[in-house]
Amino acid sequence: MRAWIAAGWAMVVMTAASAQTAVQAAAEAPAAVTVAQAARTQRATAAPPRAAQPARATPASAPAPSSALAPLPAPVDTEPPIRGYAVPIGGALKADNDEVWQRIVQLAGGKGARFVVFGTASEDPEASAKQVVDLLQRRGAVAEALPVAPKFLWVDLNKVVRDPALIAKVKAAKGIFFTGGVQERIVDVLQPGGQSTPMLEAIWDVYRKGGVVAGTSAGAAIMSTIMFRDAPSVMNVLKGRFADGKQVDRGLGFVGPHLFVDQHFLKRGRFGRMIPLMMAKGYKLGLGVDENTAAIIRGDEIEVIGDRGCLIVDLTEAGSDPSLGAFNVQGARLSYLEHGDRYHMRARSTTPSAPKLRGEQHDAESPSFKPYYTDDVFHLDMLGDSTISNAMSRLIDSVRKEVKGLAFDVLPRTNDPLAELGFLFRIYKGSDSLGWSTEEFGGEQFTVTNLYLDISPVRLPMPLYGGWSGPAKAAAPASAPAGGPPQ
Repeated sequence: MRAWIAAGWAMVVMTAASAQTAVQAAAEAPAAVTVAQAARTQRATAAPPRAAQPARATPASAPAPSSALAPLPAPVDTEPPIRGYAVPIGGALKADNDEVWQRIVQLAGGKGARFVVFGTASEDPEASAKQVVDLLQRRGAVAEALPVAPKFLWVDLNKVVRDPALIAKVKAAKGIFFTGGVQERIVDVLQPGGQSTPMLEAIWDVYRKGGVVAGTSAGAAIMSTIMFRDAPSVMNVLKGRFADGKQVDRGLGFVGPHLFVDQHFLKRGRFGRMIPLMMAKGYKLGLGVDENTAAIIRGDEIEVIGDRGCLIVDLTEAGSDPSLGAFNVQGARLSYLEHGDRYHMRARSTTPSAPKLRGEQHDAESPSFKPYYTDDVFHLDMLGDSTISNAMSRLIDSVRKEVKGLAFDVLPRTNDPLAELGFLFRIYKGSDSLGWSTEEFGGEQFTVTNLYLDISPVRLPMPLYGGWSGPAKAAAPASAPAGGPPQ
């Protein structure tokens, strides 16, 4: 058992590279974006976003302590722009999520679009692929499962990934779909030893020409150039217990070299593992996709659709203090996006959905700001289910400037030298922090941009608790001497 330490609910990013970029982004948004909102964006990008970090902080590209990882090589953008769509889905995609299923088919060309489905990652690839085939065909696609999976013991995988007939089916498709399961199976089959196979090249050919590459859970994990292969608990990643070729490995890289993608994100508190890996590998931008949610990535833009949301992590200005001897970060920029919101990667800016823009804006710098929440909050499980997004949406609508929480092991392993190592999370506002909310869909939904996160190592003595012996009894008053009280 582990105690994951808490805060969360909803958030989105808005930080333009310049005032001109910010005003242009506002102009491209729906008509509900007002001149006043553009001016606030200009103010936010011009003002310092937060208090200065300690002078000893080093750039976020420094590797995380105790992690045996090599940094990413400097990316070289020599390839022509990809015309296709990468669609990482955070896992647990429901059959009735018409928004996601229908959109995938639409992006591939609509009714009659041809899909090939890979059940490669699954424990039961035949059943998993059949389910996806049925759901795609229900939305008008023409879909077929390919027999490419380690669990098909009768299949020679080395021959299958070079089979001209199967490769022709891939090239004739407009959409590729990877099911969930174990992501290392996909990579080991299509890119064994880091070498691309003819089948993977065929998938890339579809993608470059404008097709769709979608994947849920494990199928989303492979989207980055680096992925968690056999990830330990989030707490172990925070403690630096991950290494290349074991917990971390190559992905297939459909989203390019600059963006890291993770799945089951808010549900499992995985921002706690994303940030250490990003820092160790030199990533500046991370996208965490929650369950039953999809991110549509094409060129510079990310669009969020589905039931829940996505967290954007920006480490461009973050720092770390190596003298602390354990993982830490100062000034990580966080934004939370929900369905209909768009994020622009180059400008590091967000365009909220039209319903959010019609709703309420939350701007602590505005004299008209009337926050709802006034109480102080401390979370004892910051890595809990949706704690980070709940904390962010609550903070943006609060008189408070920050919220804190913890993460630690409740039942550490016997003789674990890091048993008492925990982490303090501080989420706080900057001058560019903004939020939007709407109740048009029933419950209140938030978009939150440009909150900041510090993570610091702390000591939590074990055991955390002991038996209760009752309240201490007050000492009895001294008895008065004979003859009455003293005069």
